Amino acid sequence: MREQICHIVGAGEFCPVFRRHPGDYVIAADGGLRHLSGMGFKADLLIGDFDSLSGPPDTPIKVVTLPKEKDDTDMLAAVRIGLKKGYRRFHLYGGTGGRLDHTLANIQCLSFLADQGARGVLFDRQFLLSVIRNDSLRFDRKQRGYVSAFSLSDRSEGVWEKGLRYPLENATLTNAFPLGVSNQFTGEKSEISVGQGTLLILWQRESEEP
Repeated sequence: MREQICHIVGAGEFCPVFRRHPGDYVIAADGGLRHLSGMGFKADLLIGDFDSLSGPPDTPIKVVTLPKEKDDTDMLAAVRIGLKKGYRRFHLYGGTGGRLDHTLANIQCLSFLADQGARGVLFDRQFLLSVIRNDSLRFDRKQRGYVSAFSLSDRSEGVWEKGLRYPLENATLTNAFPLGVSNQFTGEKSEISVGQGTLLILWQRESEEP
């Protein structure tokens, strides 16, 4: 049975791969509403401080207005709402490109989700990004191209990379040496796992999500 997904659309570069299924929940984070409207999709909720939009739209939609001076980004505030609604899988769009600091903030949103026991995927034009903590990520045989794993924690221990061109066995990755960059899929089922630590995993967009 397919697990329901909370989709969050930000104002950054948008990849036209958005798919909504019954039971999914769609949040527009500020200027992400323009991306959705341009594709003919409706949001269930609009949230933001409206620095990307001139203000809430006139169309009937539930709106959460955030203060302009705040600790949470619009994307993180949307993630918190999705978690409160019980969603454990998140697709984040419009969260890369443009300002590098915004991209890094959205990678930290993936790490926040992993800390909550949830799983997020950030959609970029070239790559998909996800963060796992003491967990694993599996890929289908159809996946092609490059895949990289970087430690977000000081140390990530018990790292295994199976079914890839350059396997790792019970390795340790650190946040000061890029040992996990530029591995490759081989046409076999593959898996990246970490026993203790937090990994950022990036893979080329051959499919929507493993």
